[in-house]
Amino acid sequence: MENHTASYIAMPAAEGQTEAFAEFLAGAAPIVRETEPGTVLWFALQADDTLAIFDIFADEEARDAHFSGAVAAALNQNADALVDGGWDDGVVANINNSDVLSVKAPVNLYTATTATYIKLEAAPGKGPELAALLTAAGPIVADTEPKTLFWAALQIDENNFAIFDIFADNSGREAHFAGQVAGLLNEKAPELVSGGWDDGVLANVHNFDILATK
Repeated sequence: MENHTASYIAMPAAEGQTEAFAEFLAGAAPIVRETEPGTVLWFALQADDTLAIFDIFADEEARDAHFSGAVAAALNQNADALVDGGWDDGVVANINNSDVLSVKAPVNLYTATTATYIKLEAAPGKGPELAALLTAAGPIVADTEPKTLFWAALQIDENNFAIFDIFADNSGREAHFAGQVAGLLNEKAPELVSGGWDDGVLANVHNFDILATK
């Protein structure tokens, strides 16, 4: 999966449309399963009035197929009603594409109830070192974190990175943040992450409930 690509889109629900938007995304999962073989993983997520999609693709062609597929078309058609900012400002403007650096392969996906997305900006000149740390972290998560059901390190561009992971419950998330990889990132953050641990990592943690999964 290290050669795969990913996308993350956080979208604010239009006023009074949070429940309808959540139902729309939850209902999209079967369509993704049936029509998008190149979409390897797909998650619909919710944090209060913010809805999000995180997905991983086999390659760029699969990502292009996803964004020209039935779910994207339906979201485009309904965005003016469901998304604050509509299609252009509420969806397209919030797309973050990335390359997958390292993963813990998914296990027991359909038991997952909660997810975390963390965006990291490398300190000046430290992009390659942060990329190396995140790349090396995947096997550590796989070997030491049974409650982390999936984990991915992502590179958005030369200086921007992200981590996405899912858990069966909050105890899994707590174990992850008390684990070896979090400890290593905490130790190295003052050197490698703009803002250090508190302002560069913890301040950028976004926790979500999982609505649906492919």
